[in-house]
Amino acid sequence: MTKRALISVSDKTNIVEFAKGLEKYGFEIISTGGTFTYLKNNGVACISIEDVTHFPEILEGRVKTLHPKIHGGLLSKRGNELHNKHVAENNIEYIDLVCVNLYPFEATVKKEGVSEEEIIENIDIGGPSMLRSAAKNFNDVTVVTDIRDYDRILNELENGGITLATRRSLAIKVFNTTASYDAAIANYFNKADNLIPEKLTLSYTLEDTLRYGENPHQKAYHYVQDNNESYALQNAVQLYGKEMSYNNIQDASAALDILAEFDEIACVAVKHMNPCGVAIGKDVFEAYSRAYDADPVSIFGGIVAVNGVVDKATAEKMHSIFLEIILAVDYDDEALEILTKKKNLRIYKLGDKNNNHEQQIKSVRGGILVQDFNSELAESYEVVTDKQPTKEQMSDLEFGLKVVKHVKSNAIVVVKNGQTLGIGAGQMNRVGSCKIALEQAGALADGAVLASDAFFPMRDSADLAAEYNIAAIVQPGGSIRDQESIDACNEKGVAMLFSKIRHFKH
Repeated sequence: MTKRALISVSDKTNIVEFAKGLEKYGFEIISTGGTFTYLKNNGVACISIEDVTHFPEILEGRVKTLHPKIHGGLLSKRGNELHNKHVAENNIEYIDLVCVNLYPFEATVKKEGVSEEEIIENIDIGGPSMLRSAAKNFNDVTVVTDIRDYDRILNELENGGITLATRRSLAIKVFNTTASYDAAIANYFNKADNLIPEKLTLSYTLEDTLRYGENPHQKAYHYVQDNNESYALQNAVQLYGKEMSYNNIQDASAALDILAEFDEIACVAVKHMNPCGVAIGKDVFEAYSRAYDADPVSIFGGIVAVNGVVDKATAEKMHSIFLEIILAVDYDDEALEILTKKKNLRIYKLGDKNNNHEQQIKSVRGGILVQDFNSELAESYEVVTDKQPTKEQMSDLEFGLKVVKHVKSNAIVVVKNGQTLGIGAGQMNRVGSCKIALEQAGALADGAVLASDAFFPMRDSADLAAEYNIAAIVQPGGSIRDQESIDACNEKGVAMLFSKIRHFKH
């Protein structure tokens, strides 16, 4: 009995070769619309869908495969007496293989100046219907939606036929594909109409199966969204080094989150999801040197990100210690030659910086949390003390806020001249974080500024800052005991500003 394959694809990559391969193994090809024309023009003997359904394509192609002659041929169970009876009575012929890829909905949404009418016309109806019908009947029908599976199908045909295991795995791929496709459509309309859906559908693509998770006994996978997120790791190009681990990806992402705060040349060093040194400079060498000097102990085995081109001098300095990952806009040839001598170093060239900020999603036991990206810095700056900050101090206070918002709460950052001097992270009380940051800064805290991610619940943090001769403080304000901290600063001649925005990071 002659087998039949139905082919209807938007992406026609390699489809002629696949169709000719199917012909070679005895398949008769049915096709639709543009695919039919394309295959015919390239030497594939096709039967048009109208010759199967005896019904024309209508409604500008919206209805062409939604027909019992198609879905009966896909869904009928071979060997089932009742199904055989219905197939015979209605002159339905079996369809043994379906090859469909869907209208490019997500690509259409991203097009510059696209109208909603065009977006809606790229919601595929017939394609998902055929895929689901074929996938449901995988015991008898092969369904192909991924171009990468064409060779797999032809190889199995050459070796005697497509196995049930393959048909089942391809069917599972279809259900994942159609679920993702529907999620993209739902999310488009949710975003367009600013809706909070009762059923949240998310779609990610597997980027990598990782060696393990946070610890060797945990399995882990890296999935990504196709959203062109600014500085996203999947938009970077790995130039050198072994594959990334679960912790590497988390640390690299944390470094890029901080780097995205800066337009001037900046360097960020991260260890265990927290910055250990951040600095700006007139060039990459200076920025890296100052970030290194901010904490030369913690940077060892860390992740470094810079928003400029790494040159030979910077590479030589980086080469002198062990770093896990370097991320940069680019690298001089000499710099790459030096850095690639490090066997265990991973080197990435960053994609473009943009202002795309998607929502943040975090897993919790039994669910997820979703929130807007923290893209704000300050609502306004209100000087609440007698002492006014200088222009230079204001610049450092803003620098401090850019860093402290990315430090695990409770968070304190000490800054002078565009360089972190001390960072206190993740303590159970704020004065504990102050002690860590100020003790790390030591004598360098004299004349520096201090940024806090949340308000001072009492004056102890302000008093401690004054002991280290901190010149100015920025915090959001909002405590019922704000006046105590203001009084402490006034007593010690410290300027203090309220930014009016909290930056908790858990």
